[in-house]
Amino acid sequence: MRVAIATQDMKDLNAHFGSARRFAVYDVTREEWHLVEALAFDDVSDENGKHRTEGDDRITPKVEALKGCHLLFCLAIGGPSAAKVVSAKIHPIKVPQPQTIQEVLLRTQMMLRTCPPPWLRKVLAEAGVAEKKPSFEDED
Repeated sequence: MRVAIATQDMKDLNAHFGSARRFAVYDVTREEWHLVEALAFDDVSDENGKHRTEGDDRITPKVEALKGCHLLFCLAIGGPSAAKVVSAKIHPIKVPQPQTIQEVLLRTQMMLRTCPPPWLRKVLAEAGVAEKKPSFEDED
């Protein structure tokens, strides 16, 4: 499963989607994780609550760069941004407090190892990485 984490420093999940200068992208399995890439953006929101002019879109390039990710962890994400992320088949997850990237990855692994919540099972199924359901025919 591929996850993206909004970060300013590549150490912590500590950014809103719109103001994130970087996204750490990891492949996560039950046993391990690997950094796939660090996406960097210079044109980010200053979080002043004002929208820019009509032709100035900072969201679409981020969504395009994150395509292929299944989960997106961030501190906050606005409605229009969330809609674009979801339409790209990426599930946004708002985290209430900053935390280390390692904590996010460990929590993701724990969800994969144990009984994933229904929303995660749906994401896994759409990603083609859902566990095969046991069948009576599988028994000897």
